Amino acid sequence: MSTKWIAAVRDRWFAVSVSITAGLAIAGAVVGFAWLPFEQPGQQFHGVWDAICSAAGLIRILPGHEQVIQADYPITQFEVTSRVLRRASADSIGRGATLALRCTMCHGARGLSQANTPNLAGQYPVTIYKELLDFKTGARASAVMAPLVADLNDTDMRDLAAYYAYLPRESADHVGGNEPPRIVSNGAPMRSIAPCGACHGELASKVGAAWLEGQPVVYLRAQLAAFASGVRRNDINEQMRNVARGMTPEEIDAASRFYAGQP
Repeated sequence: MSTKWIAAVRDRWFAVSVSITAGLAIAGAVVGFAWLPFEQPGQQFHGVWDAICSAAGLIRILPGHEQVIQADYPITQFEVTSRVLRRASADSIGRGATLALRCTMCHGARGLSQANTPNLAGQYPVTIYKELLDFKTGARASAVMAPLVADLNDTDMRDLAAYYAYLPRESADHVGGNEPPRIVSNGAPMRSIAPCGACHGELASKVGAAWLEGQPVVYLRAQLAAFASGVRRNDINEQMRNVARGMTPEEIDAASRFYAGQP
């Protein structure tokens, strides 16, 4: 330790200033984390520690609120596990190809739709598995898909997901390099809407979020409208419903057209 530092520590004004600063910090912490929470109307705390946890943003269970309110409709049962993320084997893809014969009328012989249903070729396997699971459990309602998935077991759904993910995505021959609309590239921060690419981007894709490029514009527009109205509600933590509810019809149309025109 240098002689200058020793002299500074022994200096009376230095000690006083440090003491005052420390005292103000402690007083601010006591006021902010202990006194102010007790002054909030309607708050019930068992003690100072509860008040500190509340001020720090930690989850507390107040008396009479121990019971979790369950949704009155089926919700997605999808969970991200190591098995879900495991790479598929050639046998799994082969079994999926056989099972997919029943899907060709709507989704095409090679997973490319001609009926404004989603293109499944090249889709993320986790996404396909999640949606099949949601159709089976009723978390996503569809009069067409429900009977088709009723007799599928968990392995069947994983095999179907593996097969469609194995197929090449739609060709980019028709694509014209249009710039993304603002709602896609930047979102709408003032309305708490994140950019679409935050979850659906190729490099920053979120597990369970679909690959949107090349999907039929009619399908994309219909799904965004369904999320906005609450008709579709199999999104985890309501993230898509919260986004779609804040979008204008023009933004829904612009985002749908943009993704439909991408490879």
